[in-house]
Amino acid sequence: MSELLSDPPAWVALVTLTAMEVILGIDNIVFISVLVSKLPVAEAKRARSIGLMLALVFRIILLFRLSWLIGLTAPVFTAFGRGISWRDIILMTSGLFLLFKATHEIHSEFEHDGGGPPTAQIGAAFTAVIVQVCQIDIVFSVDSIITAIGMAQQLPVMIAAVVISIIFMYLASGPIGGFIHRHPTTKMLAPAFLILIGVSLVADGAGLHIPRGYIYFVMAFAAGVETINVLAKQRRAKMKVSPLAQ
Repeated sequence: MSELLSDPPAWVALVTLTAMEVILGIDNIVFISVLVSKLPVAEAKRARSIGLMLALVFRIILLFRLSWLIGLTAPVFTAFGRGISWRDIILMTSGLFLLFKATHEIHSEFEHDGGGPPTAQIGAAFTAVIVQVCQIDIVFSVDSIITAIGMAQQLPVMIAAVVISIIFMYLASGPIGGFIHRHPTTKMLAPAFLILIGVSLVADGAGLHIPRGYIYFVMAFAAGVETINVLAKQRRAKMKVSPLAQ
């Protein structure tokens, strides 16, 4: 361990891998924020903490199973002239799940009756959220670690990068979740992001890689437009209140 601390290439690998893990973690943050948005505030915070802790556990377990993880990239059958691996199957299945979940969230938002869930159902809803977080955490963990394997050879460096990225995700998930809760219009934007992520996962699984930079640019642009709309709405509200105050 002391040798790694004094090894410049190890530090470079740590910084690079951490940055990549943070970028790949954006998908996870969006999904968790959408899932917990319908829970009470206290339960939502607890669900986010549990979800990200599970993400950390899954990633570390996978890091200790690198040989098995690498085996997931080996073709198990051929379709349309292309070898399909377990990783491809996991990505495509998960992408379809995200598309289903995003469509369901959009439908629920429009069909919402305006009342909160009964108290008796909060526990069941919390459990359902955690189960779904576990499912998608496994997917994002597999994709994240497989992508990271070639970037660092030292297991301690990879574990450190994963821990740092999860801490960043935890710090970022609160403000993002709070913003979604305070501004209902963003509840429609978040499922749209899930659709983008779902399409990219299906495409990756089918061998049609879409650079994540394109996906994140679209998400950043849409989030920027929505932020401007929110600020404009707040300014109009202040202008309406000011004459009344006088």
